[in-house]
Amino acid sequence: MDVDIAGALSEHASPGVARASIDRLDDRVAAAHERIEAGRADGEHGYAALNLPERTDPAEITTAVDRIARPIDTVLVAGIGGSALGAATLANAVETDAEVVTLDNVDPAPTHRLLDAKTLDRTALVAVSRSGTTVETLANVQVVRGAFEDAGVDWTDRTLVVTGDTGPLRRLADEAALPALAVPEGVPGRFGALSAVGLAPIALAGGDVESILAGGAAGDAALAGSLYECPPYAYGAVSYALAQRGATVSAMMPYAEALESFGEWYAQLWAESLGKDGVGQVPQRALGATDQHSQLQCYRDGPRSTVVTTVRPRERPDCPVPEPDDPDLAHLQGTTLGEIVDLECAATTASLTATDRPVVRVEIDRVDAHGIGELLYCFEAACVLAGELFEVDAFDQPAVEWGKDATRALLRGEETESTRAIEDRESLWIE
Repeated sequence: MDVDIAGALSEHASPGVARASIDRLDDRVAAAHERIEAGRADGEHGYAALNLPERTDPAEITTAVDRIARPIDTVLVAGIGGSALGAATLANAVETDAEVVTLDNVDPAPTHRLLDAKTLDRTALVAVSRSGTTVETLANVQVVRGAFEDAGVDWTDRTLVVTGDTGPLRRLADEAALPALAVPEGVPGRFGALSAVGLAPIALAGGDVESILAGGAAGDAALAGSLYECPPYAYGAVSYALAQRGATVSAMMPYAEALESFGEWYAQLWAESLGKDGVGQVPQRALGATDQHSQLQCYRDGPRSTVVTTVRPRERPDCPVPEPDDPDLAHLQGTTLGEIVDLECAATTASLTATDRPVVRVEIDRVDAHGIGELLYCFEAACVLAGELFEVDAFDQPAVEWGKDATRALLRGEETESTRAIEDRESLWIE
């Protein structure tokens, strides 16, 4: 992964960062790198996530998924947040033999449509929850289990569990003798894409897990004590510096549809890790070139509060545009869709720079197993570095936990501080 930060410099953007400020910030990056490496060496909570490319054993994953009955046309992933977005991101970027579909919400309408459309004797389920108590995940597991049973399919032959050592999901796996993989210790869910959390569904669908991990290892090899030598740290440091200067919205705009889920993954990573103590950046998901025709209006001409990141693969499958008959379409002659989308990306960055709006360019070789593994790892490292600079704990999520606890208490009919807060909330409906 390569990063171009020129569009974030104060000589090109407002808000922007002066070159001298980046030089001074590099000293803090060096200190943060030492702290990160010490945390990794000690296996500290959160920092241990950056060890996953070396720590994750693909053979262990293969052994577990080999116990699932075949054939498989569809892999359903019951999880939410970090327990689903990593797999979704990988599935969209990696070539697989089976479709991977995430059940990461509890909206009944799409769930009914999905299950009604699937041939369940050619479907597998991966249930993912560290605690094994996640309400949405457990509910969806029960719904899919019921659908299997109604279709006369033995759900135990087609269910794989990824969870912790204790909890209802672990008990279910033990009681039903289901194949089970462990959520890695010391790794928050949103940092777990390069573990069994994200890789088990891909392996079950026939994807190349080893190449994904090799890409992650390439990202690890890029880490260094200076932002001028380390693209992930350059991204994290410039994001922090821009936020301090008013760019409190971070719009992620990949120019490849296979990376659309990466934008969703990034949004969770950036929001949940850095949005604490009144600091951080609000992530915004966009897709080039689609949102170039909508959101770009605000980024270019709205409040000066957004930094846009474009992500472009240097190589991609291409599609020639047939020669047009209309002379007004002569500019399309001899072009390809790949050339057009690359020009669209260039136009976006140029248009932002022309109006002094900050923009950061990210490029990868291609969207494949190695490329997505490297991209995920690099952005995790960028996020950890940014957390050090913001001086927040990038690995906890107290606001998220409040909502989880409130939901469980409501379902149990318990009266707690959180349920009282819900009941006491004033309403002002306009009907």
